[in-house]
Amino acid sequence: MRLARFRIGDSQPRFGRVDGDAIVDLTEEFGPSLRAVLPTLRERGAEIRAAHGPRHPLTDVTLLAPIDDPQKYLGIGMNYAQHAEEARAAGIPIPTSQLWFNKQVSCLNDPFGEIVKPAVSDELDYEIELGVVIGVRAKDVAVEDARSVIAGYVVANDVSVRDWLQKLSPTFTLGKSFDTHGPIGPWLTTDDEIEDPLALRMTLSVNGEVRQDADTSDMIHDIYAQIAYLSQVMTLMPGDILATGTPSGIGAPTRNFLKAGDVVRAEIEGLGVIENTVVA
Repeated sequence: MRLARFRIGDSQPRFGRVDGDAIVDLTEEFGPSLRAVLPTLRERGAEIRAAHGPRHPLTDVTLLAPIDDPQKYLGIGMNYAQHAEEARAAGIPIPTSQLWFNKQVSCLNDPFGEIVKPAVSDELDYEIELGVVIGVRAKDVAVEDARSVIAGYVVANDVSVRDWLQKLSPTFTLGKSFDTHGPIGPWLTTDDEIEDPLALRMTLSVNGEVRQDADTSDMIHDIYAQIAYLSQVMTLMPGDILATGTPSGIGAPTRNFLKAGDVVRAEIEGLGVIENTVVA
């Protein structure tokens, strides 16, 4: 299924199931929060798939970030082999273990929302990523069991302010957490819809020029290893988002940074497209 949060005009956020070019409004039966549905998604999946409600053309709604108010938004650095080599060529050593950082949840943005270029930096960069959304409370998860805790997937753009994450705040957190720098969506594609999340093509373009074009198979630590690693440390909660790494082609090596007016389009096979315009 493809599950979404949306708004009609100035309405409060609503919840629905995307069917073709329309969205079936399920708010009255299931409430407005997709995150609240996640813990019982596997048990109630058939019920949600069969539920009826008003239909709205997608062209008549505003899609919102599918996950509202997650407890955690975590990202892994240099997790694609070609990107790691790209970083090493720039003098950044390849990590010997998984390298995780926080994106503060206040950075979340809608799939077609505007990305604000901060006045305090001219080093605004893009990173297409497969976003994994946790479905159930999970602690000390074995690699072989990790897929069972995944609710589904989103397209994510891990927007980064390079000078802040490399010089002004080397823990990465501030450079990864500017407001609007976490667009996700366009909806949550449930795990049962994707045969193999480790074999998905992903592309990112800026103003129609393809900058990133890769496959999730290039991950160094796959998504199951990531969940096992993180859950040794912390309890993963329903709605937590994991940005699982970006491939080569980011703007930093050539200083080809984003500027106001740029249109950034990110697409992952089977998951859909998000598109965001950069504004000053």
